[in-house]
Amino acid sequence: MRSLAGTFPATEPMSDQAGIRASAAAFARSVRDRAGEWDIQGSLPVGVRKELAATRLLGVGIPARHGGLGGSPEDLGEVAASLGGVCSALRGLLTVQGMVAAALLRWGTCEQREHWLPSLAAGARFAAFAATESEAGTELGAVRTTLEEDGDHVAVTGAKRWVTFGQTADDVLVLAMADGRPTAVLVEADRPGVVREPVAGQLGMRAAQIAHLRFDAVRVPRGNVVAPIGLGLSHVVAAALDHGRFTVAWGCVGIAEACLEAAAGHAASRTQGGVRLAEHELVRAGLARSAVQTRAARLLCLEASRLRAKGSPEAVTATIMAKYAAAQAASSVSQGAVQTLGAAGCAPGSLAGRFFRDAKVMEIIEGSAHVAELHMADRLLRRHGFRQGATPDTAAEEIAR
Repeated sequence: MRSLAGTFPATEPMSDQAGIRASAAAFARSVRDRAGEWDIQGSLPVGVRKELAATRLLGVGIPARHGGLGGSPEDLGEVAASLGGVCSALRGLLTVQGMVAAALLRWGTCEQREHWLPSLAAGARFAAFAATESEAGTELGAVRTTLEEDGDHVAVTGAKRWVTFGQTADDVLVLAMADGRPTAVLVEADRPGVVREPVAGQLGMRAAQIAHLRFDAVRVPRGNVVAPIGLGLSHVVAAALDHGRFTVAWGCVGIAEACLEAAAGHAASRTQGGVRLAEHELVRAGLARSAVQTRAARLLCLEASRLRAKGSPEAVTATIMAKYAAAQAASSVSQGAVQTLGAAGCAPGSLAGRFFRDAKVMEIIEGSAHVAELHMADRLLRRHGFRQGATPDTAAEEIAR
């Protein structure tokens, strides 16, 4: 199988690449002061989604021939960082829209791309990705949702959990089993038999309108099946998750950068007992550590971006490494920011407090930290001839070759 770096196929660059990043930064500034209220309310207003759609940024990773901006992986990353530094739900909207688009770009038919991609790029329709189930989290091969033949249609039956924007999505990419073989299918959420159960009060990403979804024999055209039956997990879902990890990684860079700025600004201006916080060595040392973590995360994301742009087979592992490091940086830097801000960091609507909660979620979604560690260690050890379960003699032969 080709490298999943192909998830981001050859793009058609805009004449003004800087325009994409400037547009993302401007949009982020325009909504920054509203993000805390969205978290408290537990929803991303329809008007804000329309504002984002109007910028065309939802199509940053979609080629121009399909109505997108045709940006590079680095452009996509910078957009995710800009949105992520304001609101994780906004970045989540970009992520799930892009995950479905990436799956279609890589594995969809020409007809599917022509039908779905322009609407996704324009934000005329919003997407969601539904793979996780109560008995299938990290191990998605254990999903129980089924796909059955029904004349010129297929019927989807099952239940999915923790679907980002599941409350509002128009189209849902669903992982199911067809005769025991993993299969991906697009389900329009307004079809009879789709039931949404809103989730509220979760640890982080509270404005992402998460829902548990149930599919009660939902009939969709056979043409909604993406890729041949049996390739739903290894190909379609893998492509979507690879894209998701990449944007989550960059979103975490945005979190870390925003929290670092908040902590440094507070330390420089806050006075206690006639002494500014920044005069304390412990405060300065903490800021220095946060700065290093933030910068390192950004550099790993840039490396992943460049490998993806080249279509390198190393892009998948580089993306996993970037997401792992960036999520850890977001968690550590946001924690440090809350500590530096003190009561202000714990107050309702606090940026640092909100990102502290979001960052823990980032360490879990799109592949937990533990799963990432196993993948990275496996790749490293394979270079030295190690295969889990192999005998020492086998390993020695591999090294010799």
